Amino acid sequence: MVLLSGNTQRPSKSRALAAFMGQSLAGHAEVKLLPLDLLDAGRALGGAYARNELSDEARAIVEAIEGADALVVTTPVYKGSYPGLFKHLIDFIDPEALVGKPVLLGATGGGQRHALVVEHQLRPLFGFFSAEVAAYAIYAADEEFVNYVPAADRLLERIERAATLFSLAVRTKAQHQADGHSPPDAAKPPKPDSHAR
Repeated sequence: MVLLSGNTQRPSKSRALAAFMGQSLAGHAEVKLLPLDLLDAGRALGGAYARNELSDEARAIVEAIEGADALVVTTPVYKGSYPGLFKHLIDFIDPEALVGKPVLLGATGGGQRHALVVEHQLRPLFGFFSAEVAAYAIYAADEEFVNYVPAADRLLERIERAATLFSLAVRTKAQHQADGHSPPDAAKPPKPDSHAR
């Protein structure tokens, strides 16, 4: 399971949120966690106009996302949306790679006025990929962290609830794979690279 965070600095509340979400999930399902963020992709990410121009580090992240059994995705919120560099990374994902893949969403921001970013920005983004996006998502405000660690009781309760619900989707997906089932669209040929337009 890839824990993808859209942060560009460390320590990071978004990265910490993803880590806590992943740890909670590990308490409900047998998962191997792989934390990744934009720093892992390197500064060259922003200069890539096509997938074949990605650095080895950035390409490895894209391939890890595509190959993961499930995703936990968190991002900081700036000016009412996710960072442009985060979207730039997502743009390199094959349009068919996330079909039916369980995805749990989260975001962090300076206050509650950003709380709907998960619903208005992140959910449609992963809906485009036909991912199996969990209905329950997490938004965490700065006030709910202490030294970049999720600390507020209400936040920890939300994380635990999200992990409990999401673990069902993860286990169901794993069982289907064990039974030899695959998503209906999995056999479709990949769409042309969107960057070729």
